[in-house]
Amino acid sequence: MTGTTQDQQSWQDLAARDLMSLGGRLALLTRGEGSHVWDAEGTRYLDFLGGIAVNALGHAHPVFAETVARQAATLSHVSNYFATPQQLELAARLKELAGTGERGRVFLANSGTEANETAIKLARLHARKQGWAEGLIVSLEGAFHGRSTGALALTPKAAYQDPFRPLLPGVTHIAPTLEALEELFAGGERISALVVEPIQGEAGVLPLPEGYLRRARELTTAHGALLILDEVQTGMGRTGRWFAFQAEGIVPDAITLAKGIAAGFPLGALVTFGDASDLFYPGTHNSTFGGNPLASAVANAVIQEIQDRDLLANVAERGAQLREAVEGMPLVAGTRGAGLLIGIALTQPVAAEVRAAAHARGLIVNAPTDDAIRIAPAYTIGDDEVAEFTSTFAAALDEVASRHAAPTTEGIPA
Repeated sequence: MTGTTQDQQSWQDLAARDLMSLGGRLALLTRGEGSHVWDAEGTRYLDFLGGIAVNALGHAHPVFAETVARQAATLSHVSNYFATPQQLELAARLKELAGTGERGRVFLANSGTEANETAIKLARLHARKQGWAEGLIVSLEGAFHGRSTGALALTPKAAYQDPFRPLLPGVTHIAPTLEALEELFAGGERISALVVEPIQGEAGVLPLPEGYLRRARELTTAHGALLILDEVQTGMGRTGRWFAFQAEGIVPDAITLAKGIAAGFPLGALVTFGDASDLFYPGTHNSTFGGNPLASAVANAVIQEIQDRDLLANVAERGAQLREAVEGMPLVAGTRGAGLLIGIALTQPVAAEVRAAAHARGLIVNAPTDDAIRIAPAYTIGDDEVAEFTSTFAAALDEVASRHAAPTTEGIPA
């Protein structure tokens, strides 16, 4: 494709002809470098969505590229009948970063959805170990845990669920409030697991109420339930810590990971703590591609790069810088989130317009809800990227605000 209007139309025609119609595509991207990507017409975009919190090191990072090339030339896939040094190294790294202690265990998968499916099976095995014929798995309203049939049951959004009913039984949902949490465990139900995101990304980057995870840990322990944290989006440094739960001073029974774990290479994981590590046994689960040496090698290299460059500190610093920069801009009601997972709350339900205005100016952001913008840039951003984002986002907000300004009555006779 040469970048003409005709070529631009032709890729859209090809997408309509050959790809399943599952959502619109904004551009035909052809390359990336650092925090920027380019489309087929040569337009440059500042990527502040990062593949939806995936590209921790940005695009075409030398460590990523070199690791892929080196490992692909050595050993890429051997199936789960064998172990590899890369897989063993990654499992040990994840245990250390999560603080599982010796009893921790790791299951390596291909995605966050697959990690959450594994967590559902963990909860079922826990119920059987308790001697229960069944036990409720509980998630929160506003949650997003994936779109496969089991994970979808944990994702209480009618537009996602309704075409696929009946869903997995034995799943219920509660409001993300301390009151609803207390009521849940006071109700006498047998609960096998509570599954929560420390920050609900698809709900507009909504943190849980203060003290929620600590109280959830107390109640799940008292009632024999697992506390499973979906850290697919918040994990691997996105919030300025390796995992969001570490800011709460608790120890969960399991966490699920993906997205930033391999900075763009497909990989997911379930990490267990304590007694939960004993629930799976041979034959209960596995994954053909999970933990292959290529994905594992990339994840090890990504973790090492984050550590060597102290990128967690940069995540925290740049996150605070960005939140301060947008405060007071037109249409901005406030910010929320942690590190470089930031929700920008809007005063009006115009997030789709803001996203489109930003895109037209060469800035990629996301509108997960009508009144919130989500940004999740690379951990490597610096002053230049922050300045470019600030000026471009402000211009997009100005444009949208001008369209929604209240009509003036100045000069009109009473």
